Amino acid sequence: MLETRKLTIRFGGHVAVDHVSCRFEAGTLTAIVGPNGAGKTTYFNLISGQLPATEGQVLLAGQDITGLPAPLRTRRGLGRAFQLTQLFPNLSVLENLRLAVQAREQGRGKAGLDLFRVWLDRKDWIDEAMALLQQVRLGDKAQASAASLPHGDQRKLEVALLMALDPQVYMFDEPTAGMSVDDVPVVLDLIRDLKLRRDRCILLVEHKMDVVRELSDRIVVLHNGQLVADGEPAAVIASPVVQQAYLGMAAEEPA
Repeated sequence: MLETRKLTIRFGGHVAVDHVSCRFEAGTLTAIVGPNGAGKTTYFNLISGQLPATEGQVLLAGQDITGLPAPLRTRRGLGRAFQLTQLFPNLSVLENLRLAVQAREQGRGKAGLDLFRVWLDRKDWIDEAMALLQQVRLGDKAQASAASLPHGDQRKLEVALLMALDPQVYMFDEPTAGMSVDDVPVVLDLIRDLKLRRDRCILLVEHKMDVVRELSDRIVVLHNGQLVADGEPAAVIASPVVQQAYLGMAAEEPA
């Protein structure tokens, strides 16, 4: 579904991502972990098109998308949820989600460019937006402005926006960061549901190792921009070099 080949970016003399080659298949969730500054978010930015690669390639379903800007990568099927929320703050919660549904339909050639006329004509899209808000438990805040939401609700709205786009590849960058204890299970349940579909590729940058253990089929470890471990979660987490040098954890005793 997704592949990076020797993906690299340099900032002056600093190599932030260093020739990272990885393949990600449909029906799998891969957690990308490592210490702060390891290059995880930069790697995401290279894949989704927020940063141009110095070297290497990004392929989506076998097609080279390295030269495409971020909006065209989204249209091709790459969906990205950011570490910091990316919303239209002055629009209502429902309007944010409406625009995401319309963007998806425009990408599929099913919508015109007249935003307001289209919404009046397509009540089914509004109904879909409301159903997604109910899934993320924001149905009672549909008419509130996005800017007025607390941080946890903004994160939930961003996940709903990503679901509305229905991409082939879901990229979550610390989706539960800054959330309350009550909000975290909502987002994790949504990611579990996406994983159960088995037809989407999911990439997850996450520091919480209990989340990584539960959700991931595979763990990729980055350190100083380089890929240093890649494999099944139990094997990667149990590796002393990964625990001590890259995750900052004490080595675990075998069960």
